[in-house]
Amino acid sequence: MKPRLTITALLALCGSSAAFAADFNIPMAFEYIAVDGKEVETSLFSHKSEIELDQGTHKIAIRYNDLVEDDFSDSETNIKSNAFIVTINVDGDYSYQLKPADGEFVKNPKSFAKAPQVVVTREDNGNVSYKVTQTNISEESFVSRLFSGNNPTDVDAEAAAATGAAVAVAATPTAPVSKPSPAAAATLPEAAKAAPAAATADTAKAEQMLQYWWLQADEQTRKEFMSWAIKQL
Repeated sequence: MKPRLTITALLALCGSSAAFAADFNIPMAFEYIAVDGKEVETSLFSHKSEIELDQGTHKIAIRYNDLVEDDFSDSETNIKSNAFIVTINVDGDYSYQLKPADGEFVKNPKSFAKAPQVVVTREDNGNVSYKVTQTNISEESFVSRLFSGNNPTDVDAEAAAATGAAVAVAATPTAPVSKPSPAAAATLPEAAKAAPAAATADTAKAEQMLQYWWLQADEQTRKEFMSWAIKQL
């Protein structure tokens, strides 16, 4: 007679394969921006300190964002860094912790925000396979980068794989366009000569309008616009 499995044993067997999930934790002074290209919803009043990661390689976009005492007054100043990308390989059901490289908390917020140096450790003190990539992607620069026609090489390639803002500006380089010789240019119609200048003026005007409305919009509207803009690329 074959032994029968109890309900408890069955639930344990079913849950053992589905329960695998590592967790990645950040301090209060940091915030998630995106995980594997998907935006993470967070705010000053609803800080998200932990995310779950399944097995494999993940790209996590994070930034330093904290309120610190002002040096010249009793008020507090918001200090925020650009995004940095943590690329981590998860190979087990572990608990990971991100923290500043020089200790448990940020000792010099202004200097730290310029180029955040962090380390990732495991709760069981095991080896962690990861790397940290600094970017120059900031929320304030999103619109100007998206529409200014900057060379794609100016944007960190690692950021393109992790955060929507980086994806939006990391366009595929196009083949160089040859310019006509001075003699050939002299024979072009005046309308053809004026076309590039007109196009440049229209682009500049459109960029100014977009920047204006971006500054007027609230945080939710900005996120919705970013999502829409990325889909247009």
